[in-house]
Formats: sequence, C-alpha cells, structure tokens
Amino acid sequence: MMKNSITIEQIIRPAIESLGYELWGCVCLTQGRHNLLRVYIESEKGVNLGDCERVARQIKALIEVEEALPADFLLEVSSPGIDRRLFTLAQCHRFIGANVAIQTHYAIENQRKWKGILKSVEGEHLTLSQETGDLVLKWDNILRANILPEINK
Repeated sequence: MMKNSITIEQIIRPAIESLGYELWGCVCLTQGRHNLLRVYIESEKGVNLGDCERVARQIKALIEVEEALPADFLLEVSSPGIDRRLFTLAQCHRFIGANVAIQTHYAIENQRKWKGILKSVEGEHLTLSQETGDLVLKWDNILRANILPEINK
C-alpha cells in the first residue's frame, strides 16, 4: 500500500504533466470489493479517447510500481466534461462568472445544496450570487462544486 503520506495525486501528477496534460482531479472510491480510481485530465487542445488511453497506461504502470493501490483496482481516465467538478480554489478562479452547483458538508440556513453564479473567490471563500442575494461559502465546507452547463436559449 501507499508509503507514508504520499497521495495518489502526488504519484501520478508528474507523469500526466510529462505527457502534456493537466491533472484536473482524481477520486478514489470503493465499490463493493473493487477500488476505483477516477482521474480527470485536461488539455488546451481538448482530450480524446487516445489521450485517455495513453494516460491510463502510464498511471497503471506507476501505481503498480509504487504499490499505491490493491492489484485489482479499476481505473477510469476522462476529461472533466462540461459539468466539470471543481477540485481546487485555483480551478474556481478560472470559472468566475459561471453557473455552479455546490453541496456543503454542513447546512447553512437549513440547506446543503446551492446554485448560482460564482461571483468571486477571495482567500478561502467563494461568493455565490443568487436571486435572493450573495452567499459566502468557506472552501472547507464545500463537499462538491460543479459547473452547470449553459442551456441554449
């Protein structure tokens, strides 16, 4: 298993970047008896199936060498998509002005799910603009944040 406090992300990021992609984020899940590693990659040129396959081969080899996951883990590599999840505050900065859906760890005003326009990112706080006014959310309380695809009008 993983050595010390090295994360999967720290193991795979250099390899992904050396292939010319950005590691957008990764999620490790346990589904029944299987461990699933879902990796999202980004590129200025976009991401196609060949890109995902190339990155998957590299990641699989690295994880086996590092013994970072059980041998029977499943690996999925894809682009973040139009409803991309935001994994970091730096990513949030890139999407100021976008419609977002946010789920919080803890309720605010008896609510955990929010939608609105990402108005600003300052320090560890996001400001979400809604019809009822602005809502400031602390990054530590955000369980999940996703871009909402624009609906053609």
